[in-house]
Amino acid sequence: MDTIELGTTGRRTTRLGFGCSSLMGATGRRESLAMLDAAYDAGIRHFDIAPMYGFGQAESCLGEFLARRRADVTVTTKFGIAPPKRQGVLSMARSVARPVLRMMPGLKKSMLKVASKTAATSAERPRFTAEEARASLGRSLHELKVERIDVWLLHEATVEDLIDDGLLRLLENEVAAGKIGTFGVGSERARSEALMSERPEYCRVVQFEWSVKDAPVRNMSSFRMHHRALTENFRALHSAIASDRGRAAQWSNEVGADLSDSGVLAALMLKAALEQNANSVILFSSKSPAHIQKNVRTAEDNVLAESARRFYALVQREYAAMAVAG
Repeated sequence: MDTIELGTTGRRTTRLGFGCSSLMGATGRRESLAMLDAAYDAGIRHFDIAPMYGFGQAESCLGEFLARRRADVTVTTKFGIAPPKRQGVLSMARSVARPVLRMMPGLKKSMLKVASKTAATSAERPRFTAEEARASLGRSLHELKVERIDVWLLHEATVEDLIDDGLLRLLENEVAAGKIGTFGVGSERARSEALMSERPEYCRVVQFEWSVKDAPVRNMSSFRMHHRALTENFRALHSAIASDRGRAAQWSNEVGADLSDSGVLAALMLKAALEQNANSVILFSSKSPAHIQKNVRTAEDNVLAESARRFYALVQREYAAMAVAG
């Protein structure tokens, strides 16, 4: 798989990274570790996590995995959104619910929404101060069982949040001390652009969403990491294509691939993200080893690149026409 210099960390990693937001959510520790092993065995070497993922237990799970794999793996984690305070209650609820969900998988989505709301109501508003950052970094290093975090991001920070000059000094000092390789911000695209404009000193790395619906990212000095190339964007596009046979035939002919095939569509969306963001890490999440392996094959498939470029140009043209008409 293609590799890339990971910002200013001095390390190389794979351009395709595994997003760990699904760890320890609807799956237990054994299944979560199996997902990590499947990603590693497929060739992925970058893993993205946050203290809040898995209702506060995902970092610990990734730490168990890293104890066996750390030498050639790079890691991003975050600071800002704390894990829920009711971890014990949420963990017990998951343990009780898991056998029920196996028998009635239709309940999973609604139960996850309830659990997520419970976690959200227990989380405090992020405080981006040097004191809070120092404590969060210590916890993440402990949970991940590492001495250094490659990329440390301020999670959902805004321009208004970054008013403590001591925070920037702390970040720079921790880089100098070797506890983090580099730092940046992980937020929505609009917030990230505002931060790059008004707080560029915090933006050595920026992480925000990108899919074929989005315009090309302008040149910037920050190292970029992107997520959400698929998820709800895939579902919306697949629904639009599947509901209109004429459009499906026309688009498929123009792209040179059968866009009514959900697997083909997903592959083109992921490949387009890699092609249009050549100097970036592209993150994806999956609970399926088969899907993980398929995404890695897509990343490695150079033949697919031309179709992906055609598909991206087509989607951009169609969305531009819709914007003018609307």
